[in-house]
Amino acid sequence: MVKLRSTLAVLATLAAPLAVAHTGAHEHFDLFAGLAHPVSGADHLLAMVAVGIWGAMLGGSARLALPVSFVLAMLLGGVAGQLGLGLPAIETGIALSVLVLGLMVSLAVRVPTLAAVAMTAGFALFHGYAHGAEAPAGGSFWLYGAGFAAVTAVLHLAGFALGQSLVSRGRLLLQVIGGGMALTGGLLLGGVL
Repeated sequence: MVKLRSTLAVLATLAAPLAVAHTGAHEHFDLFAGLAHPVSGADHLLAMVAVGIWGAMLGGSARLALPVSFVLAMLLGGVAGQLGLGLPAIETGIALSVLVLGLMVSLAVRVPTLAAVAMTAGFALFHGYAHGAEAPAGGSFWLYGAGFAAVTAVLHLAGFALGQSLVSRGRLLLQVIGGGMALTGGLLLGGVL
């Protein structure tokens, strides 16, 4: 049963829509748009799931520190994007996050928790900026932000659950999942997707 659930989770992750979910304002700027945005493109979805998986793989305080720091830094990036503050190479930073986090999972890279937090928080700034920059002038940024923060946390939790279920018995599957994420990040980085 665990193998079936794990296989279904892998297929769902790899079958995520390959559309890139940024650079352009959303027409409806509210809680529901915020809830939908993180799952509307493979780049956000894969990076957020990877954070949860990697946290599970690292264990200890990283299990909570990685997702919490990601959400907080993403919200900070969202405010920066909403205010129009400059952040260069947004799409490159997001594509790199998918590539690098996928490699961390695939290669089971172990780093100190502080280094992992710094890396994930840095990537989160790019994701958050993209969310905030797309916000139209009208509506409630805070409702929108609450929506994308909530879904991000759920995606981290899903990644954590997947990582937790596979960390001791599905190492090959984790390599495949991380490799698929890294490949997607590379294709995004190269402009193929």
